[in-house]
Amino acid sequence: MMTDQSSVRESQDNLLKQAARILRTRYELGKGYVDVSSAMAADLVVTLEATASTNGSDGVDREEAIALAHRLVDDDQPEMSPMWPRASAERHPG
Repeated sequence: MMTDQSSVRESQDNLLKQAARILRTRYELGKGYVDVSSAMAADLVVTLEATASTNGSDGVDREEAIALAHRLVDDDQPEMSPMWPRASAERHPG
């Protein structure tokens, strides 16, 4: 059975938008992530929403954005995503 590509794309776009809403709401309620500023979260929201509304020509790795969206919706370690904003460019291994 062939999957209808337009319905797959629509589902992915809806997931990206839902993740953006969840992230925005967390910060509006003052329950944001410790290492991510409101401005960094806002930038990520814009990226997720833009990824949902473009054809992939914006330079964002769509598959990684979808993976991050899943992590945000499930609240399952979104900081593990390469797309997750970093508080600083310098990271020290624990």
